[in-house]
Amino acid sequence: MERTQAQPAPRAVIATGTGRYADPWHPFPATSARLAGALRDDGWDVTIEDDVDRALTRLDGVDLLVVNAGDPWRDGDTELAHRTDAAADAGLRSAIDRGIGIIAVHAALSTLRDHPAWREAIGGEWEPGRSWHPPLGDAHVRVVDAEHAVTAGVPGFDVLDERYSDLAVDDGSHVLAEHDVDGTAHAAVWVRERPTRAVVSSLGHDERAYDSPEHIALLQRAARWAGRV
Repeated sequence: MERTQAQPAPRAVIATGTGRYADPWHPFPATSARLAGALRDDGWDVTIEDDVDRALTRLDGVDLLVVNAGDPWRDGDTELAHRTDAAADAGLRSAIDRGIGIIAVHAALSTLRDHPAWREAIGGEWEPGRSWHPPLGDAHVRVVDAEHAVTAGVPGFDVLDERYSDLAVDDGSHVLAEHDVDGTAHAAVWVRERPTRAVVSSLGHDERAYDSPEHIALLQRAARWAGRV
């Protein structure tokens, strides 16, 4: 990404899972650090916010929101789980309305469940009772649309990760890459352009998922496309 001195670096906020957005399975602070490094290497000014609700209130002037957080409803119907933050909801809706770019990685498919605008923006989700994954292991990600800006020039690649399977993918979401489980193809990466530009990647369970240079290149392209850089 080439920018002149007169052009400030594009701004990204990474909302990382802590508190009710943390879980026992995903090292969100570590993977958010890897995401931040990938974006900074590509010219972004990156802030990591360790309070997801607060992050959604601090999106003015931000070009890209990356969400790397878990399911606040995972423990069932509790007061802590269901706690809509009005300021956070308003901040997210306002950012989407003005066209902020979005990247949702891995467990972000099951987060922000108190915010319908998030579900609409990313165009899919981990659906309890339907979605699942085999044990973490080596996976091959196959690009199925090599013409899109996010995947152009990115070949299929191998990654050590969880293969989220049988995700709900809405009409209007365009699948760019898939993985296979027992001969069945499952969406791995998709994009959506309404109500704003969003890239969804089911990849990113732990730091090892970010050891793949091709995966990093895909995320950098995703950020540029979603953030209109």
